[in-house]
Amino acid sequence: MIILGIDPGYAIVGYGIIEKHPNGKCTVVDYGAINTPKDEDFPVRLAMIQDGMKCLISKFKPDAIAVEELFFNQNITTGIAVAEARGVILCTAIQSVPRVFEFTPMQIKRAITGTGKAEKKQVQFMTKTILGLKSVPKPDDAADALAVALCLAQTNVNIADAEVKVFTNNNLKENDRNEILKRRKR
Repeated sequence: MIILGIDPGYAIVGYGIIEKHPNGKCTVVDYGAINTPKDEDFPVRLAMIQDGMKCLISKFKPDAIAVEELFFNQNITTGIAVAEARGVILCTAIQSVPRVFEFTPMQIKRAITGTGKAEKKQVQFMTKTILGLKSVPKPDDAADALAVALCLAQTNVNIADAEVKVFTNNNLKENDRNEILKRRKR
């Protein structure tokens, strides 16, 4: 099973792709970041994020996508921009992969380290250890995205039997819905 983990942002979107094997072991397939230039108009940056997500989904064909939920308590302006980018990420994900899961930072920390109050360095160390990597992935956003993917892999969610989350609207044609539902049955 291929899982794509996403650490949302608008300047940097971290991604981490892991494979969960039948024996429960997880291995890294790829990781990195979608970067958008700060001097570009915001709508263009959102389109770049969407294009990056489409490329990742097309190339790796994940069975499920896990996205970190937002947590911010100080800079609301930045939080709104990240929320808008996260909306693009979620919308792009659900149009291609019918299984999209969301986890809070505390849930991710607990799944990786055993405690929801772990420090970032602890999460990075455990992510590196669980995946058998020689060093903590860079950039930090990619390491965070791998932790998000691991969170899904290590939770008790049976991805194959998870409820299909297909949002129906007038813009999604019947053929598109059927294609998304077919992916679930693989």
